[in-house]
Amino acid sequence: MYKHLREAWGSDWQDELVRRRMREWRRGPAVTRVEKPMRLDRAHALGYKAKQGVVVARARVRKGGRHRARPSRGRRPKRMGVRKLVPKKSIQLIAEERVARKYPNLEVLNSYPLGSDGQHEYYEVIMLDPSHPAVRSDPDFAWVVGAAHRRRVYRGLTRAGRKVRGLLRKGKGAEKVRPSVRARR
Repeated sequence: MYKHLREAWGSDWQDELVRRRMREWRRGPAVTRVEKPMRLDRAHALGYKAKQGVVVARARVRKGGRHRARPSRGRRPKRMGVRKLVPKKSIQLIAEERVARKYPNLEVLNSYPLGSDGQHEYYEVIMLDPSHPAVRSDPDFAWVVGAAHRRRVYRGLTRAGRKVRGLLRKGKGAEKVRPSVRARR
């Protein structure tokens, strides 16, 4: 079943459905809790289970680089630093952090993209409630209860965070590459 869902995701009718829904999402709040994931195959691949204590939220983040206000007094600095300011974090990691800020009692498990329009990118973020009995008793989720996993999204421990840190590389033993790409800079 999940194979067919994955194949249908890039089809024309699915793209049109997402485009129609994006018009509604644009008018709504930036972070919204959703009843169930839109991409069920992707959510299950990243650890989602349809049970209590597992929450899915949709996040909207604007695209593009940052703009800073131009210096307005005194001399003109040679390089003002107004345009082409690129964040060191990916937009997906920014979306995860915003969702974590809105739901401080939940831990971010993972996230995946839904689509993008001219101004925004949309992601669905899977979260776990570490204090919920259903999560505590599940052997797949019990690890999140430990103190070592508190606020994991802010420490770059989610998949998007590890990618930004340079720890997800292809090849043999890719998960255990130390130090990171940016460690010696």
